[in-house]
Amino acid sequence: MYFNFRMLTILELFDFTTSSGKHYDILPISYEFFGRTLHSAPVVMVNHALTGNSHVAGKSGWWSPMVGKGKAIDTERYTILSFNIPGNGFDGFFLEDFCHFRLRDIASLFLLGLKKLNIEEIYLLTGGSIGGSIGWEMLQQKNNLARVFVPIATDYKTTDWIYAQCLIQKYLLESTDEPLEKARKHAMLFYRTPKSINERFNRGVDTESGILRSHSWLDYHGRALSERFSLNAYQYVNHLLMNITGDKEKLRDISADIHLVGIDTDLFYPAFEIKKTYEFLKETKKHTYYHEVYSPHGHDAFLIEYGQLKKIFNTIQKIAHEKCQYQHLPPKSPDQI
Repeated sequence: MYFNFRMLTILELFDFTTSSGKHYDILPISYEFFGRTLHSAPVVMVNHALTGNSHVAGKSGWWSPMVGKGKAIDTERYTILSFNIPGNGFDGFFLEDFCHFRLRDIASLFLLGLKKLNIEEIYLLTGGSIGGSIGWEMLQQKNNLARVFVPIATDYKTTDWIYAQCLIQKYLLESTDEPLEKARKHAMLFYRTPKSINERFNRGVDTESGILRSHSWLDYHGRALSERFSLNAYQYVNHLLMNITGDKEKLRDISADIHLVGIDTDLFYPAFEIKKTYEFLKETKKHTYYHEVYSPHGHDAFLIEYGQLKKIFNTIQKIAHEKCQYQHLPPKSPDQI
């Protein structure tokens, strides 16, 4: 059986205490499935990025170039699962007291959600940016959860650089005049690169407004986010970015094959930081790999450079099949291998 339509479902998780000691009698967590029905195929779990959501596939799916029939993450071969970060508002639920949460708590909630869905093992766990960081946290808590882990443009910790950028975001979000719009405009400058922006706009001026086209572009992104995302939710996910407290030594215990993906021009999660993690892991973990996306667009390249990402994912799945771990999977056609 297959289903390829959006199917947002809410689970209730009971008796949850955050790592800071805040107790909740009930917390809702929402998710969507795409592709084959649950327990009929291997599970691929996609963790969304900062202002993303569980709707990863389909006409309006934010990662639809990657997830779908015959695509890099094939809905005819896998069950694709994506949770919403509880409190991101996509399901109507917000957290007013989000200061009690750390990213490890989101990972704990995702693991509880998997348990409630009777999912014991994931074939492939992936996510870009903070979604990949959630993956790192999940595997530190349950090191045998996944067979393959693909963190994209991300790391297991909040670096000083990320903390500094998020601190400026926090200040902007606490302002009284268009806080969300201002914070988003600032964020776009470390999601992209000087080369990407300069070459795209070339000091051009909008004929109607008379202002620089780069200015109009920033205004557009500020407005667009404010129309689909709440100030509360943005403050919350920014807070989570500032509180990724991974334990380096625990990474060695992860049983999954790990394929780290960096972006050569990333200004947010720089490739040199991801390479440091790779160098550390490969000392003791045989099946650790590093892949790099080459792009002028910086951090956002994982939402732009789909051709390169598809090749990387096809390579990753070819390696997995060559290890004969997944002989029960439906066969791929030669052009997909």
